Amino acid sequence: MAIGPRLDLRQTQSLVMTPQLRQAIKLLQYSNVEVAAFVEEELERNPLLERDERDDAPPPERAAIDQLPERANGPADAADMARSDMLPSDAASPLDSDDAEHFDRGGPSDGWESARDTTAGKGAGGSHDFSSDDRGIEDMAETRLSLREHLGEQLRLTFSDPVDRIVGAHLIALLSEAGRLTAEPAAIADAMNLPLERVEAVRARMMRFDPVGLFARDLKECLAAQLAERNRFDPAMAALLDNLEMLARRDLRRLCAVCGVDADDLAEMIAEIRALDPKPAANYDSAPPQALVPDVLMRALPTGGWVLELNAETMPRVLINQGFYARAYTKAAKPDRSFLAERMQTANWLVKSLQQRAQTILKVSAEIVRQQESFFTHGVGHLRPLILRDIAEAVEMHESTVSRVTANKYIATPRGTFELKYFFTTAISGTRGETHSAEAVRHRIRSLISAETGDAILSDDAIVAALRREGVDIARRTVAKYREALRIPSSVQRKREKAVPA
Repeated sequence: MAIGPRLDLRQTQSLVMTPQLRQAIKLLQYSNVEVAAFVEEELERNPLLERDERDDAPPPERAAIDQLPERANGPADAADMARSDMLPSDAASPLDSDDAEHFDRGGPSDGWESARDTTAGKGAGGSHDFSSDDRGIEDMAETRLSLREHLGEQLRLTFSDPVDRIVGAHLIALLSEAGRLTAEPAAIADAMNLPLERVEAVRARMMRFDPVGLFARDLKECLAAQLAERNRFDPAMAALLDNLEMLARRDLRRLCAVCGVDADDLAEMIAEIRALDPKPAANYDSAPPQALVPDVLMRALPTGGWVLELNAETMPRVLINQGFYARAYTKAAKPDRSFLAERMQTANWLVKSLQQRAQTILKVSAEIVRQQESFFTHGVGHLRPLILRDIAEAVEMHESTVSRVTANKYIATPRGTFELKYFFTTAISGTRGETHSAEAVRHRIRSLISAETGDAILSDDAIVAALRREGVDIARRTVAKYREALRIPSSVQRKREKAVPA
């Protein structure tokens, strides 16, 4: 066999990950917020793209000619034509033209400016004053101070000595998100070259600031400050705060002996502890919760069945300005033409990717609803086992595509808003050969524990026996794993909690 260089011709197929293909794949797994941010960036980057702001609402019905009010004969003036719903017979524009067919009608890309925008003293559609403003007081945003600004105002009103104010400002800067100090008072005193007693005196007064309990070093000190503000910090309560670990274990007998109180008094003290805020600063600067906007809307039909539609609020709509491209391309130089051609290709690909993403989400959602119809009809207990392969085979897609589509996507159903990933659960074998959804089993475990009484606490073995009587073949360690995932304490801990009055 001769060894040497030679030329071979081979024909193979391979998938090349172009930038456009990567973009389409990313759009599939993006949430609606990420897609909106991505489209905003493309609108700023690509001059050929414009946001579609046309209203999908149908145009108002026009009155028939014979139903129009009669008016005196004579030439129609401009005021009459502006108030009329019908055009004059000698109108220059054809009546059969559709605005939807003319996208570039002298828009902002042409540099066209409406005559009404240049009216003295008025903007587009504006007025000389605010008499037409119909906003109510509830539409005004609340201007709330931040925690540090709130504490800074109290600091200036409480201390007059400049040194104490400097110490207080330093303590405010060292606050954590929960309201604790991130440094020891001794270290703060050494860093500021001040006596520890002065720093502690300032901190003691600032612990009474609103909200009470800030600037504490630990949980015990935080709760003690709040109890002192309520005039409830007595020796028995101090003993209870010294043994918080026993309270966490629900060791009520030893707590009664340590605090020197009976069971009823201890129950009242525990109720007071529960009413306190262990993290006074946690919710002060927190932003209001954002409303979850679903990607797919689902509703029941009166005749039976379900109808699904995409949420128009989460689907960004963009249009390609063909008119601007045609005018700019004919007048542009060769390098500019190359740029415009590239922008046009990118715009076409983006529009196509957004449309394909919407169709894929709707297709996968429809198949999930079809396979989990018993869940929407009867509840969580009838959720059936489902994996990505089942949906992928039904919609003729790859499992990775279904995984991307269902990630960070939500569907609004008559039973609530769920993530599409929620409907994919593993299967648990049944005693009669059937299978049960793991989510349905977890729901059943939660129901069994919620229905137990103080004198009949179910152990994990009792839960296993109850589930097997219902046809679920499950092991004790699986019940314990599901119980811990649901953040449900053990039977011993639950028995101690039931013994404490709420």
